Amino acid sequence: MTEAPGVLHRAACLLRILAEGGVSGMRLTELAEAIALPRPSVHRVLRSMVEERLLDFDARSKRYTLALALFELAARAGNRMGLRQICRPVLLRLTESLGETLFLLVRDGYEAVCIDRSTGPFAIRSFTGDIGGRVPLGIGQGAMVMLAFLPQEEQDEVIRHNLPRLRELDGTDEATLRAELAQVRRAGHCGRAFGIIPGQTGLAVPILDREGRAVAALSIGSTIEHLTAERSGIIATLMKAEAAAVAAQINPFDPVLRRASAAMEIAAG
Repeated sequence: MTEAPGVLHRAACLLRILAEGGVSGMRLTELAEAIALPRPSVHRVLRSMVEERLLDFDARSKRYTLALALFELAARAGNRMGLRQICRPVLLRLTESLGETLFLLVRDGYEAVCIDRSTGPFAIRSFTGDIGGRVPLGIGQGAMVMLAFLPQEEQDEVIRHNLPRLRELDGTDEATLRAELAQVRRAGHCGRAFGIIPGQTGLAVPILDREGRAVAALSIGSTIEHLTAERSGIIATLMKAEAAAVAAQINPFDPVLRRASAAMEIAAG
């Protein structure tokens, strides 16, 4: 029993070293040097970790790598709450405090999908409609803010694919769209009044993963009269704080962030 904490500590150190060492793995000698312990001691720990399926060992290259079982464990550990469960109290809280209709959208390829909403006191129509509604990335505040916070290569591909639909819906051109995306990224939110639904507007902030890529968006739908410039600044600040708190809880293995069909199944449940 007295040796267990030392073994556990060594195993944890070896996992961290291998995680930082890259996908090609490391040899026993390299690991022993990195952890500053005798090779026999390190070898015993490594052998036990292989037996427990925490590590893989390639007999030909003599290299140890992280095993797939580790990722399975990580998925289960992070799967206590999905994005929709995390965001539900956020939507309700913001609707109560702001008196606005809130939407939660996720990206599905070239589109944004609404997977949850909390209805405020005003009658609001939105681009996505109700839960399950879709809109091309680049139309509506939520879809625009997600497009703005994609890596450049992905953003370019979405623009190439969606531009004909965007021209048809609101007459936008590529130069105008790219200028608006740059402005949204600088501001950290989208508050553009699109004009497709007369008298209505909105504001959206991105929910970012650890690489800074938008995986979802929090969006409000409101009227032009109600969402004044003064209120917009305050609301944007509040929503950014909520989005940052949600981002810190995101499980990268959440199926809602990986395919829209799973998102719809969870939303329907």
